Amino acid sequence: MSCTRACPSANLVARLAGRGDGPSLLFLSHTDVVLADAAEWSADPFGGELRDGEVWGRGALDMKGQVAASAVALATLAREGFEPAGDLIFVATADEEVGAGFGAQWLCEAHPYAVRCDYLINEGSGERLELGGKPFYMCSVAEKMSAPFRLRVRGRSGHASMPGIADNALVKAAPMITKLGEYVPDRQLTPEVTALLETVTGATPSSPEDALARAEEIGSFFAAMVEPLLALTFSPTMASASQKRNVIPAICDVVVDSRLLPGTSPTEQLGVVRALLGEGEYELESLEAHGGTRSPIDTPLWAAVASWVQQLESDARPAPICVAGFTDSHWFRQAFGTFAYGFFPSRAMSLEIAATLIHSADERVPVEDLELGVDFLRHAAQSLGS
Repeated sequence: MSCTRACPSANLVARLAGRGDGPSLLFLSHTDVVLADAAEWSADPFGGELRDGEVWGRGALDMKGQVAASAVALATLAREGFEPAGDLIFVATADEEVGAGFGAQWLCEAHPYAVRCDYLINEGSGERLELGGKPFYMCSVAEKMSAPFRLRVRGRSGHASMPGIADNALVKAAPMITKLGEYVPDRQLTPEVTALLETVTGATPSSPEDALARAEEIGSFFAAMVEPLLALTFSPTMASASQKRNVIPAICDVVVDSRLLPGTSPTEQLGVVRALLGEGEYELESLEAHGGTRSPIDTPLWAAVASWVQQLESDARPAPICVAGFTDSHWFRQAFGTFAYGFFPSRAMSLEIAATLIHSADERVPVEDLELGVDFLRHAAQSLGS
């Protein structure tokens, strides 16, 4: 199935029809990738080279590896004659990295009959972590909202040789940028962070500060994972003002990347910004608002994740987490009320290494982790579809 508008590639939907007496399950993935500069790589970024048990290439981790594993899981089950209780669906979308509306969003809006599902497995987590001396596999059950906004600061233009007769919007914007960059938001204790800390520590945190303190007791890396899940974030990333060196700008535009906790709206976000910046000659404009959805943890799909983890390692447990960024899962949660998790297990490559390779040079994925992913996806389909 392909787009009716120009798009980087096609959307593929494949279905293994079910008996009709059980829930449907969808394997979601995307085939588009970010750019790659061959000069930065020690292998052809689009060569798909197999080297020392790893597949090298752009998208190996994000997320063509999971695309391939999902296809293999569906195909092998079909060849074995597996008949699920509900439909088993494989979807590889064309557009996730840019988010131009040609991929998951378009499918949910234009062809809901093709992708409607009860449960969904997507990217977002699955890493094996040793926390407090115990093994855990992260499983994302929620995601923050991507809600960037534009701060437009107004002044008065003039010749740069006579700055006193102008009102430099760039200079006026500088302290505002500093305020946004240094802002320490009020923290909130979300259900996902509470469940994560209960799973890892065995104790229920009493406050956001208590949750962060308990995470720091486990380790600095774990605390760094938890900290952005307790509040919204502001990260000024782009600024534009005068197009000429000798012209003092009348307008300075600043784009701020901002991520909101599930349940927080852009209206609340901009209220926080106005309170922070105070009165002044500026305007705020929301640029988009995607994500910010969650799924419950107590579901048959969670039980499938837990049973697979226990089979793999008897002393390991899955741990729920909220994704600091966002994924395409939110389109399905919003359109169909789908229970969506991000889980593609990995243990051959550590999270610390994987995090430095995604969207970077020499991206690669161990074949062992691809095999692990196939095994989990088959288990999930058989658990829900029996």
